[in-house]
Amino acid sequence: MTPEECAERAEAIRTEIGRVIVGQQDLVRDVLLCLMAEGHVLLEGVPGLGKTQLLKTLADAVDMPWSRIQFTPDLMPADIVGTQVLHQAADGSRDFQFREGPISANLVLADEVNRATPKTQAAMLEAMQERAVTVAGETRPLPRPFLVMATQNPVEMEGTYPLPEAQLDRFLLKALVPFPSADDLMTVAERTTGASIPSAQPVCDARQLQQMIALTREVPVPQHVMRHAVDLVIASHPASVTGATSSEQIARYVRFGASPRGVQAMILAGKANALLEGRPSVAIDDIRAVATPALRHRLVMGYEATADGVSADDLIASVLEHVSEPTSGIRGAQ
Repeated sequence: MTPEECAERAEAIRTEIGRVIVGQQDLVRDVLLCLMAEGHVLLEGVPGLGKTQLLKTLADAVDMPWSRIQFTPDLMPADIVGTQVLHQAADGSRDFQFREGPISANLVLADEVNRATPKTQAAMLEAMQERAVTVAGETRPLPRPFLVMATQNPVEMEGTYPLPEAQLDRFLLKALVPFPSADDLMTVAERTTGASIPSAQPVCDARQLQQMIALTREVPVPQHVMRHAVDLVIASHPASVTGATSSEQIARYVRFGASPRGVQAMILAGKANALLEGRPSVAIDDIRAVATPALRHRLVMGYEATADGVSADDLIASVLEHVSEPTSGIRGAQ
């Protein structure tokens, strides 16, 4: 598959999603970036904004098996990864057989993931990082491509548990789902209350998606562009942690900045963004375009940020302002 064919295929997927999902262009772009980079995506927004519908529509457009896990406080780890069950054969003999859980699918919708207890959320860690599950001492690989598309309600809502930092770090991007405009709400009402409800048609299959993922990995990244991503992550830490200079807001409000996975996320998402934009290599603009969704869930903020109403996006904006854009060669934070 050539870069041009990859861009055309991605645009076809975006078009099919647009037949069902109204507006939300930035959100759809972030999901497409994760699809092409085979990275997990976390969607945050209040109920009723179409998060689940978006992920179901994506599964229809790429024509791949998908499963849905509805996270609730009584959900157990075995309900996700699977378990051993006692099976009795026709001759009366008995043995334990593995019954796979809903995590064993190409696309997994983890709906309202932060309504489950931390113990159950921890069951997702191995699957998301290693793309495998271990049950009864045996490790079983998950089908590829494998993407977890999780939705969560804002932590201020009743009955939610904050996701552990280790699990948040395994999401390539975190996308916020904004409330639609009045015009978009009118379109939603027209599409969903009529005699027929629009649906997406398959425009891609597993083989083509694997080719897109492989091509994304092959997109070259100039050294100064990669260094810019490194500088952004370093600048997300207070100076006391890295020894480098940091912005005043970072020093005041951030306890710990982005992990090394933040660099990986910006590079991979930047590669996918370059393909979507029809560029043969990753540019500084690609890194800065994906910096906010790649880093917003990786900052550990102090109580001062909540008290002063400072969001993670505000802090990332200060990082982008603090770290200069190199015109050539390698330049670091000023």
